[in-house]
Amino acid sequence: MSLMAEKLSPLDRLGPQRISILGATGSIGSSALDLVAHHGGTFSIEALSANSNVQLLAHQAIKFKAKLAVVADEGAYGDLCEALSGSGIEAAAGQSGLIEAAERPVDCVIAAIVGVSGLNPTLAAIKKGQRVGLANKECLVCAGDLFMKEVERSGATLLPVDSEHSAIFQLFDFDHPERVEKIILTASGGPFLKTPLDVMQNASPEMALKHPNWQMGRKISIDSATMMNKGLELIEAFHLFPVAVDQLDVLIHPGSVIHSLVQYCDGSVLAHLGTPDMCIPIAYALTWPDRIECPVKPLDLAQIGTLSFEEMCEERFPALTLCRQALQTGGCAPTILNAANEIAVEEFLCHNIGFGDIARVIDLVMEQAARENMLNNASDLQEIATVDAYGRQKALSVIKKLQAQGEFAGYSTE
Repeated sequence: MSLMAEKLSPLDRLGPQRISILGATGSIGSSALDLVAHHGGTFSIEALSANSNVQLLAHQAIKFKAKLAVVADEGAYGDLCEALSGSGIEAAAGQSGLIEAAERPVDCVIAAIVGVSGLNPTLAAIKKGQRVGLANKECLVCAGDLFMKEVERSGATLLPVDSEHSAIFQLFDFDHPERVEKIILTASGGPFLKTPLDVMQNASPEMALKHPNWQMGRKISIDSATMMNKGLELIEAFHLFPVAVDQLDVLIHPGSVIHSLVQYCDGSVLAHLGTPDMCIPIAYALTWPDRIECPVKPLDLAQIGTLSFEEMCEERFPALTLCRQALQTGGCAPTILNAANEIAVEEFLCHNIGFGDIARVIDLVMEQAARENMLNNASDLQEIATVDAYGRQKALSVIKKLQAQGEFAGYSTE
């Protein structure tokens, strides 16, 4: 190897990387584009998609010279065409457009569409054998078995973008998984780690949205406050890594410096440390197995001084217990849990139910689903969509019934 070659950065060696971003206008997609902008012309954008934010999508597509822009809302197709007029950028809409964006041959697809609407496009990318940076929880929570079977069949590379799973991916000995004793996901504890339980139960959406460490969207911020987010991450980890359910654990780490740990049979515990910024796992997914410079503040352990940890209290965070139960039950239990949670969180954000009612609604929906034999395995995405719709309908029904009975808690405005 020449001296010149030794000095080349990973991106110089790899050359321009073709990227498609599904969910470009969300927090993950926007962060990915910030990274692309930071590295100048070393990335090439093939396709970008958004749900309905046409103006931002068009602005991104023109700025980054994308070849295709897709809006999921078919009713916004005309607006997208008008916004892209004269740019030479192709426009598409609906599920067919998302599938086209996912299937175009690239070096990496960032799958960051929020919710179950991201299932089909992400699976389309996997079926094409693409390298997929996965930031959509629902793919593994709702359809983990189907997705992982397709990854195996197609030879696709699935790289987790969640900071916790990216950390585990970098620590895990895939050649000798039998040497792994435990995976430990860390959790900051969110905004209510030390809040008295009675205050926490009646917290307002505004209080729950104030995460101490991470800047996130509204839905994931509430999931972090209830610890549902960490429970969903346990389900994801079960599908991503060759471990048993009882090898997955959660540890409270308020500083969010250690993102996950892997414990080995010889007593070693390997930890992944980093600044709490999603740019880092996004960059790793984009250029794996290489690494590139990220525009984030370097971690200064001397300034941090102390790393603290606490045991998880599932009495305080019952959503985590519900996730463990769904994982143990298997089948469509995680799908229904996720659907019920999405409805409950939406109703909480609309001030229709209290913070403590979120887990209660999910628990009641899961009980009904078990009685009605809705927890069996689904054979395809159509069945998963049916089960997802069932979970949402049941959650709305439960909420309506309890509201009529006056059994919901209020919330504090303090």
